[in-house]
Amino acid sequence: MIKNLFRVTLIGAFLIGSITTNAQTGKVLDKVVAKVGGELILFSDIEEQFSQVSQQQGGQLPDAARCEILQNQIITKLMLNQSRLDSIIVGPEEVEAQLDARFERILAYMQNDESQFVAYYGQSIAETKEQFREDLEDQILVERMQSSVVAAASVTPKEVKEFFNSIPQDSLPYFNSEVEVSEIVYPPKVNEEQKEIARKKLEGIRDEILAGGSFEELAKKHSDDPGSGRAGGDLGWQRRGTFVTEFEAAAYNLEIGEYSEIIETMFGFHFMRLEGRRGNSVNVRHILIKPEITNEDLDRAKTVLDSISNLLNIDSLSFSRAVKKYSNEDEQSYSNDGFMLNPSTGNTFFEIKDLDPDIYFTLDTMDINQVSGPIEYRTPAGEISYRIIKLISRTNPHTANLTQDYSKIREACLEQKKGKFINDWVLDKLKETYIDIDPSYMVCPNLQDLTNGNF
Repeated sequence: MIKNLFRVTLIGAFLIGSITTNAQTGKVLDKVVAKVGGELILFSDIEEQFSQVSQQQGGQLPDAARCEILQNQIITKLMLNQSRLDSIIVGPEEVEAQLDARFERILAYMQNDESQFVAYYGQSIAETKEQFREDLEDQILVERMQSSVVAAASVTPKEVKEFFNSIPQDSLPYFNSEVEVSEIVYPPKVNEEQKEIARKKLEGIRDEILAGGSFEELAKKHSDDPGSGRAGGDLGWQRRGTFVTEFEAAAYNLEIGEYSEIIETMFGFHFMRLEGRRGNSVNVRHILIKPEITNEDLDRAKTVLDSISNLLNIDSLSFSRAVKKYSNEDEQSYSNDGFMLNPSTGNTFFEIKDLDPDIYFTLDTMDINQVSGPIEYRTPAGEISYRIIKLISRTNPHTANLTQDYSKIREACLEQKKGKFINDWVLDKLKETYIDIDPSYMVCPNLQDLTNGNF
């Protein structure tokens, strides 16, 4: 039946893999296999996506997968065609910004080495961007059209209850134990003596460079930024907003080839040279010298956190106020009243297995609303920091129910309703949109009812 064609497939992201396929294998000999209004679907579109999905799944897909790929592309092209009819506009600045962000992520995997990019993809960054600019613009249009279709989707408590009751009892999901946790993060503060030692070291390096020494060699020898240090201090091309405020202000005030003064940031002391500028992007080379954190600094941080923990446990200080007064502003939890967010789900609930071991073992002996003592951990940069945590809630393993899991059930209900909105919208638009499919694809069971808009 035609209804089977429209199992909702939300439009996917612009993947690095799509760049790889095009750049390395090129286009196959093409022909148009479907027309959707004014939009075309090419044979190569189907084959490239078939190849990508096959690689991602680590094996050969059945030929029938091409039928599913074509049905999804028909839905995508239907939305793209309608976005043009509705005069939805995507500005060139938005496309360029998204292109820059996505290519910067690719370059980050390559330590910002443009020569490595060219060697891998066989063309420059500018050429590759140009190749994918139109595809990205189309993707943004489709996403915008899709958002417009589901914008009015909402669910009432009655609908949530009916949705839950429609699930067979033996099909209800089983949830493991989950916890909600708040934190206060307190990194050790560097003492003034160590700051002065670090500054003087960098001043000596700066004097040596200004006297004719090699910036690149001295960066490799002395810089405490291991990534750029290995590359002679080169940070590659970076857009405005990438660096911390003090560093960025200094970088954008330099002329090409000019050296900076010594700059202090949260990471330590920097000396830089501007290598290039294009639009809102700069290429900077820097040397970082970090002040040493002493054992006394570590002990001082633990003592401060221990005192805060004691005040919280005797209710002399609210956790919310303590977060704003003491926690590290650069942590995500600082802006969330101390609540840690689960990156996998976007909500505040964690299964025990999703937590760092140090947090898990600490929580194991805690009561609800209790605040822990200082916990030492390593930041992503490998530095020692400390946190105290508060156990907000804990659930036991259980079968899904409306009392404990209402927010999750509501989200599932809403997603189902969005799917129905899209499904109904697609069926409606197909009745007024010209559709033509190459006869060779009409062997697909899910496409046999779809010819020239007659269902």
